Amino acid sequence: MKDYSILIGGAAGEGSKKAGLIIAKLFSSYGYQIYIYEDYQSLIKGGHNFSLIRASQRNNLGFREDLDFLIALNQDTLDKHKKKVRKDGLILDSVQAQRIVKEYNGLPIMKNTALVAALAKTIGIKWLTVEKVLRQELPIETDFNLKIALKSYQETEQKIQIEKVSTKKRYLLSGNEAIALGSLQAGLETYIAYPMTPSTGILNYLASVKGITVVQPENEISAVNMAIGCAFSGKKTMTGTSGGGFCLMNEGISLATQAEVPLVVVNGQRMGPSTGVPTYGGQSDLLHVLSSGHGDSLRFIVAPGDAEQAFFLSGLALSFSWKYQIPAIILSDKDLCEGTFSVDQLKSCSVKPELWHNKGEYLRYQKTKSGISPLAFPGNSKAVVKATSYEHDEKGIAVEDSYNIKEMQEKRKRKFLSLRKEVDQMKCVNVFGNQKSKKVLITWGSTKNPVIEAGEKKGLKIIQPLVVQPFPEKEIKKHLKGKLIVSIENNSTGQMSQLLKQHGIKVDKEILKYDGRCFTAKEIYGKI
Repeated sequence: MKDYSILIGGAAGEGSKKAGLIIAKLFSSYGYQIYIYEDYQSLIKGGHNFSLIRASQRNNLGFREDLDFLIALNQDTLDKHKKKVRKDGLILDSVQAQRIVKEYNGLPIMKNTALVAALAKTIGIKWLTVEKVLRQELPIETDFNLKIALKSYQETEQKIQIEKVSTKKRYLLSGNEAIALGSLQAGLETYIAYPMTPSTGILNYLASVKGITVVQPENEISAVNMAIGCAFSGKKTMTGTSGGGFCLMNEGISLATQAEVPLVVVNGQRMGPSTGVPTYGGQSDLLHVLSSGHGDSLRFIVAPGDAEQAFFLSGLALSFSWKYQIPAIILSDKDLCEGTFSVDQLKSCSVKPELWHNKGEYLRYQKTKSGISPLAFPGNSKAVVKATSYEHDEKGIAVEDSYNIKEMQEKRKRKFLSLRKEVDQMKCVNVFGNQKSKKVLITWGSTKNPVIEAGEKKGLKIIQPLVVQPFPEKEIKKHLKGKLIVSIENNSTGQMSQLLKQHGIKVDKEILKYDGRCFTAKEIYGKI
């Protein structure tokens, strides 16, 4: 099997991320599946950043630390990573690139263009392919960059010839882009968010999309309350943040539950409490998200593991939030948000909410068998539309009597039971690997790909829940009956293990990692 690991690195501001994407697109043009892991410090300039690209014939890719190619934009990158290069691997440093850039009076950052071209020639990628990708990816100073790239290409010796492994065209999407696109497909009209790594990419992407309103308020409290206000007015709205910002949104989640206003929140997890490690990943918000919002707040929570899943589940979250008039949370993490994935197909999801048909007296919180009350929006001359944080009757008038309190609690509970029933009819659990194995690996979120790679190599069964609330208990128990269960997570407390235990599932072993870095398949294979 053709399988390559490529690292390009340098200081912040030297363009290693863009160069890494271009390299990935060159391999993708030859039919390879792609995964890019982004590693960077919380700095604007300096420090050490790198992109690690995996290009392979197999799918479900994590990154591989042993390198086939190392492209060093500076000496620091060479010093840090040269020991990871395999015996038959190749190293490209920036000496030739800097000389060419200087010769053409180019900008220092253009050495990454020269190095990308040098790599392409080294591995036998045709110039026409290189030119096409560079034109797509470098809209500024395109011709200047192409002159430098061509000079570098011509001066470099070809060492190997990589094979075309497929003619199939695939998209390359980051998790953030997939979340944005899946939500747009489901009808997203407004996005309101304060920038917080790693979910900021959603804000940046949607700001470039015509026909959608994007707002950056002063903080996360404003963001969640503005999102609730927009949804109350009839606009499909989403907000995004990370753990610290999500904490500030908790009261808003309770408000949306009580007022029965649709609310979608993306939580891009990162490592550590409080500010933690701003640019590194983890999976330590699961239990917090499951219990977010006080007072029997009911939520729909999904946990995608790659870009294809992020696209579908984001659309599902927006649709179910509006259908059931509840908060929905997309539980992502740094490695999913900012990682880049090959995408074969994008399965869409869009469910229409239940709207009021302008007949009779409008009861905003009408008691129904399903618990779902028909929606109307301000501006409808035939309806008085209310929203309240107080317990209320069917009209939305505040109450304190025991009868109405009990009735409304049970109405909201019926919504959740209706949601659970629908979830139970969906495929909410993915199964990979050897179905007959007596040992099962549990994975969720971005640990999916390295766990699948290691598990399949070991001949094991792998289970990935896609929905974590309502928890697909029946479906998971069906796959775990009589098995030895190993849970693999990027946190120090085994939060998925704790969730499984709440549902009567005992985890036998845990493989936990909590240093801010994601798992590799080799690492998991060794621990198994």
